[in-house]
Amino acid sequence: MPITVFEAIKGNVGSFLGGAQVALLPGDALEQGCEHIISETVTIEERPYRFTAQRDILSFTRAEESFCRELLTAFSAMYSGFRQEGYAAHFRTALLASIMDITVARFLRGDHRKAFWPIQQLIQLLKNLSYQRYEGKPATTGFIVYRTTAPAMRTLVQERQHTLIPLQPHEDLSPTFFDNPLTYRFIDGVNMFFVANIQMQVGGVIRTSPRIVHTDVERLTQREIFSLVRRAGRGAFAVTVNEASEIEILVSPARLLVRRKGVWAIFDPDILRSFLSGSIDDESIDELLWTVYALSKLRHGTVVLIYDGKARQLAALKKGSVGGDDPIGRLLIGRVKGQTISNLKKSGTLLRILSADGITVFSRIGKLLETGFIIDTSHAHEVVTGGGRTTAASAASFFGKVIKVSQDGPIDLYQDGRLIYRFG
Repeated sequence: MPITVFEAIKGNVGSFLGGAQVALLPGDALEQGCEHIISETVTIEERPYRFTAQRDILSFTRAEESFCRELLTAFSAMYSGFRQEGYAAHFRTALLASIMDITVARFLRGDHRKAFWPIQQLIQLLKNLSYQRYEGKPATTGFIVYRTTAPAMRTLVQERQHTLIPLQPHEDLSPTFFDNPLTYRFIDGVNMFFVANIQMQVGGVIRTSPRIVHTDVERLTQREIFSLVRRAGRGAFAVTVNEASEIEILVSPARLLVRRKGVWAIFDPDILRSFLSGSIDDESIDELLWTVYALSKLRHGTVVLIYDGKARQLAALKKGSVGGDDPIGRLLIGRVKGQTISNLKKSGTLLRILSADGITVFSRIGKLLETGFIIDTSHAHEVVTGGGRTTAASAASFFGKVIKVSQDGPIDLYQDGRLIYRFG
């Protein structure tokens, strides 16, 4: 019965893990001979079961392993609470609707046993808010949840040159918290945030300093809020409802839990670092991965190739250029060719280059080789089919590592003609 019930959530769990194959099997025997696997034992009704998750090429990160352990604990607890015969369909429905929310709340609470319900209540309120519109515009808001003392938090805000507007007395989070439109119009989750302790007692509002200048990528990926979260106590986090009506949860070290299109996903930089390791330097990887997330958030599609060959060999793969070979195009592209990913990102040019059509090609030392590149798919080692951007990504991945961002948000990783990981 637990295995049958697990089938209801199998798809969501696999999607959260980037397309991994997941299973719940009877017994507790260890899997043999698989390199990239999560394997955990869970006891349900005094019987052991083995949970496994497998994917090709990419290892699982610590965050993914931790999330799976919380998922299994939540699954076991919920299953034990629905043992009455004749209600299996009810249980599967409740499990499918709630298990990922429960796991996210458990993941965020950490070792603080009494923190589960306040976090779950916040998630539920923000889920409801994400469907709300005000005068035709999406409702947006944000919370910074600290795990240090209130005086330490005030000192941190002052050191970062932000402004803390205290709320006296504090306001408890309740089902009516967002009844006042100012809570999601004035507090936007970009420049202004509610600040609360882990019991979700709202003690004030933080207004970020206008003196801190950010690039477009840093603004879109909330780099300053990550800095606050990192120093606001172990287990601190920030959560926002953004303009795309997604819930973004920022945790430390810098990674995001994202509820997009009704499904939870994890944007874990360690996954992209593992994928690109050995292809380009670490600094370029970090600059690129956050730019890619910014494009996903903006819903701008792109294809990025880290080319394995030499620059002079690239011409043989070229079928054409987006916009042709006119003088203005040659002038603009000539100005950025040869620049590093880091320099392009700092100047604000990288985001604009990647949001244009065609493939953007970088060398193994992180220098721009081509932009608006149209690949001749006949050079692929096997037949490639799909939409235009998918076909280009698959074909290009025979010549290096490829990251593709779809126009509706997902981030795909390609290698040797195959999709090996998907976020969102």
